Amino acid sequence: MGVIKSAIGDAILTSIFVFFISTLRLLSTKTSLFLNLEPVSLPGLFITTILNTIIILTISLIGRILGGASFNPSSTISFYTLGLRPNSSLLSLAITFPAQAIGAAFGIKTILQVMPNEYKHMMKGPSLKVDLHTGAIVEGVLTFTHNFVILIVMLKGPKNPWLKVYLLSVATLVLVIIGSGYTGPSMNPANAFGWAYMNNKHNTWEQFYVFWICPLIGASSAALVYRFVFMSPIKEKKA
Repeated sequence: MGVIKSAIGDAILTSIFVFFISTLRLLSTKTSLFLNLEPVSLPGLFITTILNTIIILTISLIGRILGGASFNPSSTISFYTLGLRPNSSLLSLAITFPAQAIGAAFGIKTILQVMPNEYKHMMKGPSLKVDLHTGAIVEGVLTFTHNFVILIVMLKGPKNPWLKVYLLSVATLVLVIIGSGYTGPSMNPANAFGWAYMNNKHNTWEQFYVFWICPLIGASSAALVYRFVFMSPIKEKKA
């Protein structure tokens, strides 16, 4: 019962996350123009990071209210691999990931229904823009880097939660810019699934290989590398 309750919490949080994060480009563009700034400029990108920080802090608060819910399968498996989710198991992850995917699909469907048509072109999900294997490698590497930075910032970074999330927002924006010509990128398999579902591409090999298999490998690898670099090995007690 606890696993089901946790999965429901993850589905709800993922739905809320993709709903609001899908509006980030629109919000940052409108805010930049209101301030007489170019959206694609350093000041415009700064506004994007600020808005993203506000969204993530809000989502994190809701996650705590939901009992520690999460909205990204890659970060979920990264923290699980590092041993930071002691109450999780492979069985619980097998239930959590589909729940997050379903939540993402619901959130994206909802935002597309309520968003005026003139702004829908500003809400596009990740998609493969190169050949299959190149896209899979890039998405895996970007997800590895994203999760490695998350672990460093959350476990070794500043204590101030605002500063933590802001640093992650900057890192995420940099990775998104780098991967924009390859896969979007997603770095969140649930979010990628939600958009693929809306485009009837959710059951393709491309979706699982590029946006699920390689990112999850990258995320778990990030945890293993973090453990090797930053965590001391457990020393056996001498008899």
